[in-house]
Amino acid sequence: MSNAPDTPLFDHYARLLADESPVALVTVIEGEHVGAKLLVTTDGADPLGTLGHPDLDRVVARDARAELEAARSGVRSYGPEGQTTPEDLIDQTTIRVFVESHAPAPQMWIFGAVDFTAALARVAKVLGYRVTVCDAREVFATKRRFPMADAVRVTWPTPIFEELGADLGPRDAVCILTHDPKFDVPAVQGALATRAGYIGVMGSRTTHAKRMERLADVGVDEAGLARLMSPIGLDLGARTPEETAVSICAEIIARRTGKGVPSLRDASGPIHS
Repeated sequence: MSNAPDTPLFDHYARLLADESPVALVTVIEGEHVGAKLLVTTDGADPLGTLGHPDLDRVVARDARAELEAARSGVRSYGPEGQTTPEDLIDQTTIRVFVESHAPAPQMWIFGAVDFTAALARVAKVLGYRVTVCDAREVFATKRRFPMADAVRVTWPTPIFEELGADLGPRDAVCILTHDPKFDVPAVQGALATRAGYIGVMGSRTTHAKRMERLADVGVDEAGLARLMSPIGLDLGARTPEETAVSICAEIIARRTGKGVPSLRDASGPIHS
């Protein structure tokens, strides 16, 4: 599709901005076709516009969606047909594009101020999440313990879901790291009432089985139980809090992209060999 004239592209861009829908506008700032534009969304629609070559459009659209998921803007470099590795760019004309993302940062709510929480919050921040840590125990839920978090809330799960749960959408994640039924059951119930794209719950297979019974007892149906990633994380053999955080975030990415990677939920036997 030609970018001349650009009126349809900018009309669509304006509508998306007015609707507060996630959208990225990619502009060539150096190389061939300076000023060419590509409009990229996360709703599965084809990009609008062109940067001058279909392969370049395809690769840039893929990368722009990744930037959009993390609500990041920045400059990227490519070859004229979308080449990205240094050896591919030798003797090639480099094209530099500016990706301008318009999207709120994805949210991660972490329930439980436990040893794994700080590690998960750190990895989530690297991926561009706005992180909220929530625990009812005032002595544990402190900004001093979790300086990397954007917010630390001293509260039970139900009030925060009633206050802000409607804001959670498919790009957001809820991670429940507690083993206390008084806390994790209402946290799961609250999360299931939202549109959060990922709901993960920590615990051994024995803990998980008991939790599933308690959730069924309070009326959570099979569809709700099927949304839970529990035990949480990919089956990487993670042991430390940092390794566990990587396995959780990797599972979130895999669920979002539809990759069939091995989750602990779908495996059997001990979590730790």
